[in-house]
Amino acid sequence: MVEEMSKEELMKISVEEFSRLQDWMLVSEKDSEAYKGMKKRYDELKVILASLNVNVTGIDKIKE
Repeated sequence: MVEEMSKEELMKISVEEFSRLQDWMLVSEKDSEAYKGMKKRYDELKVILASLNVNVTGIDKIKE
């Protein structure tokens, strides 16, 4: 049986992934396929965090 993740757990995991992903994006070439894939996940995480009412302004290092 799969347990349901709490809002707080989802928020914690998403913030951690968002931060880690941005660190990788900052050291990648913007025109690379890897960066483009990371950018897609970056956008997805921003939507997830916004739906959880997390203000990403202070933690957004990419600002795209």
